[in-house]
Amino acid sequence: MSTTTAPTPTLAPANPRRLVDFVLRARTFGILGVLALFVLITTAIQPRFLHADNVRFILATTALYALVAVGETFVVITRNVDLSVGSVVGLSAYVSANMFQAHHGIPIPVVFLVGLGVGLACGLVTGIITAVGRVPSLVVTLAMLYIIRGVDTIIVGSGQVVANALPNSFINIFHDTLLGIPVLAIAAAVVVAIAAYYLRSFRSGRELYAIGSDPDAARLGGIPMGRRIFGAFVLSGALAGLGGVLWATQYNTIDATAATGLELQVIAAVVVGGVAIFGGSGSVVGAALGALLLQTISSALNVLGVPSLWTEAISGFLLLVAITLDRGIQLRLAAALRRRRVHLGA
Repeated sequence: MSTTTAPTPTLAPANPRRLVDFVLRARTFGILGVLALFVLITTAIQPRFLHADNVRFILATTALYALVAVGETFVVITRNVDLSVGSVVGLSAYVSANMFQAHHGIPIPVVFLVGLGVGLACGLVTGIITAVGRVPSLVVTLAMLYIIRGVDTIIVGSGQVVANALPNSFINIFHDTLLGIPVLAIAAAVVVAIAAYYLRSFRSGRELYAIGSDPDAARLGGIPMGRRIFGAFVLSGALAGLGGVLWATQYNTIDATAATGLELQVIAAVVVGGVAIFGGSGSVVGAALGALLLQTISSALNVLGVPSLWTEAISGFLLLVAITLDRGIQLRLAAALRRRRVHLGA
């Protein structure tokens, strides 16, 4: 009598897409965990850190960085980078604030449109050179950073816009609240929600991820890469332009050095928030949380009396950790794909 042994089932390797989604979700919850831990420790040392005024200040300040980070996220997802956002914010901040000096009584919505126009113009130039000219974005945006900052310096010179030249209704935008929540934070949350919905639900949004994941495959698949990358840079410039107006509402006194170094803080927020610097994955929600984390750290160090230089050091450290983690995810995904090919070939 012979017996038949049932074949041992072979376990298929985990789906690579699910693997990446799981890790990215873990990173998002990790940011929230680090944020909560940091708040608890800081509050235990200095209870006034959680005072309502300080919380509102953190949320209002985060709105600017989150808004610019949304545009940067669109660019980074396509495996590019926009280093010019800081100089765009600085130029927009001066031009928009100077409108009140040059044209007394000008409506505030018009000033916002001016700031948006400045950002759009910068984004159009960057997008054309990068997408149409096919010049590496790192080179283009680094050059634009210096060009725009140089134009800003020429326009501003040794002058500045002072708070006395700005109407109170404009200055109060940074401090206005709705149900105790800063209006700027609510507006930024709406922008983040719209951007997240677009990336998830629209074909053109999903194509940005395809471009960042595998540019060659995206090109063979008929995705209009130039158009999508151009659109990402235009959006990044436009949001940076609006960010410049928000900068003016917060700091009031604007000179040629406005927003210097902001681009590195924005990129740090984007990458720390789970957007892969190598492109193809991440979310605007994560980028906004990254901005909130970095601004919370900055405020906490200020409350604790720690020199502001430590904020830059911590941001750099978090950026290094995030990039290392992204590289680990990429290598693990590649290994999962190889195992999957071997399994299917068997």
